[in-house]
Amino acid sequence: MRPHQMTPAHQSHRAAEMVCSNSFKSDDPASATGILKAEMRRMDSLILRCAEEARVPAGNSLAVDRDAFAELVTSALKQHPNIHWNETTVSAPDLAIPTLIATGPLTAEPLADWLSGICGGDRLFFYDAIAPIVERDSIDMDIAFRASRYNKGEADFLNCPLTALEYERFLDALLAAERAELHDFDTPYFEACLPIEVMADRGRETLRFGPMKPVGLDDPRTGRWPHAAVQLRQDTLAGDHYNLVGFQTRLKWGAQKEVIHLIPGLENAEFVRFGSIHRNTYVQAPKVLDATLAVKAIPNLWIAGQLSGVEGYLESAAGGLAAAISIKRAAQGKSPAPLPRETMLGALLHYLANASLKDFGPTNAMLGLMPDLPEGLLDHRALKRVGGARGLKQAKGQAHRERALAALEAYLMEQGVEP
Repeated sequence: MRPHQMTPAHQSHRAAEMVCSNSFKSDDPASATGILKAEMRRMDSLILRCAEEARVPAGNSLAVDRDAFAELVTSALKQHPNIHWNETTVSAPDLAIPTLIATGPLTAEPLADWLSGICGGDRLFFYDAIAPIVERDSIDMDIAFRASRYNKGEADFLNCPLTALEYERFLDALLAAERAELHDFDTPYFEACLPIEVMADRGRETLRFGPMKPVGLDDPRTGRWPHAAVQLRQDTLAGDHYNLVGFQTRLKWGAQKEVIHLIPGLENAEFVRFGSIHRNTYVQAPKVLDATLAVKAIPNLWIAGQLSGVEGYLESAAGGLAAAISIKRAAQGKSPAPLPRETMLGALLHYLANASLKDFGPTNAMLGLMPDLPEGLLDHRALKRVGGARGLKQAKGQAHRERALAALEAYLMEQGVEP
């Protein structure tokens, strides 16, 4: 529908515009997101191909220049011979043909209302927040230093260190700062993306164990970890813009400037974009969807992306791949075939379809969603002796990865998807 009708958060006409963050999360091969990326690459994900082309330095994570990335995705879609690009607002789809709704959490009201009606009136909401972006040249590099936590990967993050006194002063100002008004008081926040002021409300040390944790960051001026630290990640290929990692906020713009200017190194920061908050929509997946993302009560209809109840750009894109396989099978007159639960994507979609309705909420990819590894596969005691708890965690993640990719390969071969 964009650019004719915009959303509260988007700024362009492009597809795949990244709003809240420019990151596709960790590249650690043994992590949940590392495994999910490997699965998506095997399925030839357009999103990951474009992300690699628009990649910016981000340590052990995959982050992109969000404008370049969205332009690459949009261009690929518009140039595809089987895609007709139409810019309009849809109030109800034509279910005479297989239909995938992947409108994201900021779905326009006419379609969201229609969706709520066919899903039995169950449409849920949560508040999501956006972090500020500042100009690179306005960061004081006499104070900020380059480093990645524990020296993992290149020194791709800028780090602004705070002493105990500076942290307390920042916290006092943050807690006293004026916040933007919320229109729906009963709508919850998404716990994995809380505004910094909401985290601060939960205790004076909360930020030091969250986005401002100093562990693994050696300040070159002291040779020690600071009391607290604010990390900034490159947001453009040119390196002229940096976003404040984990600093999503609903403070009013003037208050944001006053509070962030209290951070050492950001005293004169110029803002490219202020943080903001918006309400997101998702369906009650365990009631509405099966593990192939098909709407159980409505033939010819699938839902993918954040609207389906997954959380995160990576998970949303992965869901689209699963829905595509499901739609192809339906078009061929074949019965549904969910992805194996041993895969990260299959485990995530199985959770969506089978989670408890009572406490269901937007869900990230997590190793805990995958079935347990077979007994005896890992010698836990031997691994702990060699590598401690971290070594055991890596070994378990690697075992999950190997099992997932083997299960995915067998599944895709059954679907006729060649290597």
